Amino acid sequence: MKVVILAGGFGTRLSEYTKSIPKPLVSIAKEPMLIHIMRLYEKYGFKEFIIALGYKGSLIKKYFKKKKFNWNIKLVDTGLKTMTGGRIKRLKKYIGNETFLLTYGDGLSDLNLHNLIKLHKKKKKIATLTAVRPPARFGAIKINGSQVNYFKEKSKLDEGWINGGFFVFEPEIFKYIKNDKTFLEKEPMQKLSKNKQLIAFKHRGFWQCMDTLRDKKILEEKFKKK
Repeated sequence: MKVVILAGGFGTRLSEYTKSIPKPLVSIAKEPMLIHIMRLYEKYGFKEFIIALGYKGSLIKKYFKKKKFNWNIKLVDTGLKTMTGGRIKRLKKYIGNETFLLTYGDGLSDLNLHNLIKLHKKKKKIATLTAVRPPARFGAIKINGSQVNYFKEKSKLDEGWINGGFFVFEPEIFKYIKNDKTFLEKEPMQKLSKNKQLIAFKHRGFWQCMDTLRDKKILEEKFKKK
């Protein structure tokens, strides 16, 4: 099964780094985020990668010219301003008519990929996403006038489930994507859901995206502990 990684976004909320490099090349524990993601897939036996490039994609190409891995890597320019769905559509000829895995180039997890794929095969639908609990960010308070009547540190359990990436797709997904301007997370996902073709694999373990500098620091701390 081929693994597609979306690595073309601008990463504007991490501009401290992304002014000079694309977000997937931002280092966590001395290694780019992208490599940590690829190592997770390798752990489960997946070594064939298609990386969708966009913003500063030439630097990702340069990185893989210097570094050698025991992986089959195809680096594909999918346009500077192409949206997530559009990037997938542009990769159709490389993916072929088969089931494939896909994730974003800025999220890490200790997800069991074999269990994810097992659920996808069992349910026989077009798409399976990994649902995660977002990391707690804020404390909850209730105020009456200026008096605080209730204060509670926010826990993960107070949050709903969100899309954590780590998808499994059947090739029928391409029919749901119109063009470069299509966001995967909008019309395609909404239509799949409406057509009862979208399954969620609930992952209760570790998951963390790297949207901001704060997120990067959290990931650095996790790597120090493990």
